[in-house]
Amino acid sequence: MQAPSLCSRLTTIVLIIIGSLAVVVAANAADSKADQTFSKLLEAHWAWTLEQNPTFATSLGVRDYDDRLSDLSLAAYDAGVTQATDFLNQLADVDLTALSEDNQLNHALLKLDLSNQVEAANHGGKYQILTNRGGPHLNLTSMVGQLPFFTEADYHSYLQRLAGVPEYMTRATKRIRAGIAAGWVQACAPMRGYEQSIKTHIVGDANDSRFMEPFANKPSVIKAERFAVMEDKAKELISNGVLPAYQSFFDFYMREYAPACQEKVGTDALPGGKEYYAHRVRLFTTTDQTPDQVHQVGLSEVARIRAEMDEVIKEAGFEGSFEEWLIYLRDNPDFYPKTAEERLNAVAVISKKIDGELPKLFGKLPRMPYGIKEIPLDIAEKTTTAYYQPPAGDGSRAGFHFVNTTLLNTRPLYQLEALSLHEAVPGHHLQIALAQELDLPNFRRYGGQTVFVEGWGLYAERLGLETGFYQTPYTNFGRLSYEMWRACRLVVDTGLHSKGWTRQQAIDYMLENSGLSLNNVTSEIDRYISWPGQALAYKTGELKIRELRAHAESVLAERFDVRAFHDKILENGALPLSVLESIINNWIDSQADN
Repeated sequence: MQAPSLCSRLTTIVLIIIGSLAVVVAANAADSKADQTFSKLLEAHWAWTLEQNPTFATSLGVRDYDDRLSDLSLAAYDAGVTQATDFLNQLADVDLTALSEDNQLNHALLKLDLSNQVEAANHGGKYQILTNRGGPHLNLTSMVGQLPFFTEADYHSYLQRLAGVPEYMTRATKRIRAGIAAGWVQACAPMRGYEQSIKTHIVGDANDSRFMEPFANKPSVIKAERFAVMEDKAKELISNGVLPAYQSFFDFYMREYAPACQEKVGTDALPGGKEYYAHRVRLFTTTDQTPDQVHQVGLSEVARIRAEMDEVIKEAGFEGSFEEWLIYLRDNPDFYPKTAEERLNAVAVISKKIDGELPKLFGKLPRMPYGIKEIPLDIAEKTTTAYYQPPAGDGSRAGFHFVNTTLLNTRPLYQLEALSLHEAVPGHHLQIALAQELDLPNFRRYGGQTVFVEGWGLYAERLGLETGFYQTPYTNFGRLSYEMWRACRLVVDTGLHSKGWTRQQAIDYMLENSGLSLNNVTSEIDRYISWPGQALAYKTGELKIRELRAHAESVLAERFDVRAFHDKILENGALPLSVLESIINNWIDSQADN
């Protein structure tokens, strides 16, 4: 029998803690000495987290690190692991039985986060700070849209960060170079054309740099002459520091990194890759499932969804084969937007429509609004069809649903309902913005488990069935194609990284079973190759939430309240699945007793 994994042992600890809460309530006064000591430990951990992530700190309104960028060096990474280990040792000294109910759960969740961080250091993934859609240079350009630009102090801190770009890029390059030496380099295929994401920011004139965007509009509180001085300083820093740093990184990528790429696409071809992938499966599912078990779940879900798809095709009156149906959908221009504005407008209408339906599904809604933006063109063609950016923790920026407006003939309109419900509301924005408003420790308000976040997003797509969406066979097929997309992920991610699948094999499997275009499928497969394990979170989390809802409906029958159920699911932030299951089962028992 295989020894229990670290994730398994921590999950067991979490369940034991939850199951024993009633026994220790009397001993757990909220203002106990143990709770006070533990609260100081939480504060110290959060302060350390913000220090390691200075731009994130700024977005939360913590201005202590406004002159800094993150340190991506291996030395800083190792120091972070050492600090995480020290926090784990401090947690081990805490008397769990003396903590309040809430803090017992906080203790277990923090321990899980820190343990995952320490375990990750044992694997070569620590070198992989480049993916086919991300990297240190893109971290910097995204900073432009995430920092506040309201006061003169905001601009001064931005200038200090621009001054730090050359050192930031130098340290990141050294870490990536160490990965080359260790045999940890991304596969060749998903990285083809990646150099454009660097080259597009190497401009001849600083005025054309994306880093000058904050100076496009002068805040009224800043005097014109002071603003002009800062603008000139930004141009100087970009010309003499940022652009040369990007050129050096481009040269490194073309001369050293790209030639060293791996021909095989799976992590099992990398040194220690099998153990690394097993770690990633546990990390992104918060379960002890093996890659093979996840693969089998995926195959089962693909078969189930395919049967539903066949019924929808019959409803549409289409008499050809499944393959002919997919060709019809992919080749019919009527299903695709003609302009970027048409696609954005369609998203806006869908979003406003679901806004009005939310009170039917939730008793508590977030205060923070969300907006819609185009995905920046420097990354659009290589990235996904949409994504979500959470609001700033200090309330200075709304959440945003970013929509891809490139390659429009590959992005059908009939999939937009499912996409919008996932990325905005009742999906990511509702869940994440609400979490930021919860009375929880900061590491839970602004962090949490991917399997919950993405599982909720996929579950949210299905809520459209209860709120007047998917009224045509085409939009309903769009919903099913998105659910099939996530089911296929279980199959192809594990296939690529644990079963020796080729890139083409994965592409063919997804094309055969989903309604996605070739461009979207290729982009997605390249994402799974360069970001192993993350794609497993969606279906795994959604299946658990649906299972819990079915159980609640069965037990409570006419007493089941969907608004109360959803509020209970969301009121503790993004939890591991075992913890979520325990909380919901306790809630079901309490409702049944009333």
